[in-house]
Amino acid sequence: MSDGNSTTLTHDPYAEQRAAMIQAQIRRRGVTDERVLHAMASVPRHEFVPPDLRSRAYQDEPLPIGGGQTISQPYIVAAMLAALSLTGTEKVLEIGTGCGYQAALLTLLAADIFSVEYLPELARSASERLEKLGFLNVHVHCGDGSAGLPEFAPYDGIIVSAAAPSLPEPLLRQMADEGRMIVPVGPEDHQELVLVTKHGDDFSFERRDPCRFVPLLGRFGRQDWGPR
Repeated sequence: MSDGNSTTLTHDPYAEQRAAMIQAQIRRRGVTDERVLHAMASVPRHEFVPPDLRSRAYQDEPLPIGGGQTISQPYIVAAMLAALSLTGTEKVLEIGTGCGYQAALLTLLAADIFSVEYLPELARSASERLEKLGFLNVHVHCGDGSAGLPEFAPYDGIIVSAAAPSLPEPLLRQMADEGRMIVPVGPEDHQELVLVTKHGDDFSFERRDPCRFVPLLGRFGRQDWGPR
């Protein structure tokens, strides 16, 4: 897989769109983490959306990927990744693999990625896509992401790509000391990103951007949204 160097970008038909996305949608909104920006310049977002939506892959919007799920708006992805302050040595848990785009970005930002997807068809297709594109330091699991993945805990970073009605307790328990977790929290029609940092037995909480995600599925997620 390309490391995003200029030679690769020159031969990429989507290079201009990706560069414009980074400048107009991400950097101008305050995301300045150069490692995150480099990762987003390196990963071909158009490879992670349905073929009929490739022309919109770099627009400022989420896009459907099947199963009632979406690939998140580029800015939100960048803001969440930057919030984790990754240096390249961390073990990270991703909740909600989806199409695999964010997992691909994480492979360029951390050492080991464990990703959990609730829907079997998305887990399977994301795993195949990531392997095909050469993103190999990610382990995709199918299961209840709201409960985390305790067998590989603790995690230096946790990123949740679906909205929880409240902070899932299992994920808090799986954080490493001084680990960080970014998660959208709130009611179904409006949430905000919450950055959690663990300090020994204590946690600090910081409210970030407003957002709107699909509901977190699983025991500690969707069932708490109320009747459907």
